Amino acid sequence: MRGYMRFSELEEKEIINVTDCKCLGCVKDLDLDECEGTIRALIVPGPAKWCGCIGRDYELFIPWCKVVKIGPDIILVDIEEKEARHKISKG
Repeated sequence: MRGYMRFSELEEKEIINVTDCKCLGCVKDLDLDECEGTIRALIVPGPAKWCGCIGRDYELFIPWCKVVKIGPDIILVDIEEKEARHKISKG
């Protein structure tokens, strides 16, 4: 076992919420702590709002402490989805 993972491998995995067994999407970005050099959260785009393809109202910030397990194909998280929503600013 390697003991490390590339970001490209991480973003290929689907995120499943163990609270309701819902697929939240795939990792598109990370929130990093610059001082500590650690991952603070996984960032997942929210659903598209117009016909499922244009624009998004929010994205999900899933704190690293809410990651339960990273498997070969999926990432299991334990989170209340509404707590993870962060409104996207229109600026």
